[in-house]
Amino acid sequence: MNTDPNRWGIIYNPKAGTRKVQKRWKEIKEYIESKQVAFDYVQSEGFGTVEVLARAYASEGYRIIVVVGGDGALNDAINGILTSSAEQISDIAIGIIPNGIGNDFARYWDLNLDYKEAVDWIINNRRKKIDVGYCSYYDAHKHERRYFLNALNIGLGARIVKITDQTKRFWGVKFLSYLASLFLLFFEHKLYRVHLKINDEHVRGRVMTVCVGNASGYGQTPSAVPYNGWLDVSVIYRPEPLQILSGLWMLIQGRILNHKMVKSYRTKMVRVYKARNAAVDVDGRIIPSHYPLEVGIQSEAITLIIPN
Repeated sequence: MNTDPNRWGIIYNPKAGTRKVQKRWKEIKEYIESKQVAFDYVQSEGFGTVEVLARAYASEGYRIIVVVGGDGALNDAINGILTSSAEQISDIAIGIIPNGIGNDFARYWDLNLDYKEAVDWIINNRRKKIDVGYCSYYDAHKHERRYFLNALNIGLGARIVKITDQTKRFWGVKFLSYLASLFLLFFEHKLYRVHLKINDEHVRGRVMTVCVGNASGYGQTPSAVPYNGWLDVSVIYRPEPLQILSGLWMLIQGRILNHKMVKSYRTKMVRVYKARNAAVDVDGRIIPSHYPLEVGIQSEAITLIIPN
């Protein structure tokens, strides 16, 4: 049991990106040691182990848990902490050292790949309570709840994650796999028949994708703020081929909400009654899509160490 509230529990996720990224840990560790920070560290050994390690750190009394990884590792860590046996989860602070390609949540806080800046900010220990989204669902055996910091995607966004995971085996590099999946989906142009309830409105029809964002959602919910107690929702309807190109350009520029095929909402709860044949992902993790789903928010559920 750790009794030092200033001792860091570090989780290093070596599978968060390319080989070059994996080599950074030695430099990161040496820099932390040069700052005379007391810490323990463990390395994840594959899918799901970050969640187990974070749960163990929280249950063993660590009050500063640092994740060296991307969005997927951070999501696993949050789920581990929130399902731990720690007496005061609100006392646990999460530090992020971005490591990999998928660092959308870190970028929201202006955390870049400069690990020295990230370490210095964690040492400074400026804290902010933030909201956490959740998705409650039935996995065909029992009821589950998965938490997220960034976004939940139904349809296109989740398909990109799914195809990226499949093509990564061939390309070896996640970024190339991501580009390949976008290329395939551009020509696939698949639509999904959905039935959602957002606030008091029932949303029915054929859509390309739905994004429920606690933060930027990879540009799909650019106005979302992870500390205002609300979720932002973007529903993208059927665009024509040229509208897809303009939509991608507007997505890159952070103006996707201005696209005429996008309808946006702000809510505290989304009920998904149906999304036929649509994959669902939570912060890049595919979850079983047994409907209905309930997507909601827990205000100020976790503490994050943020930049100066």
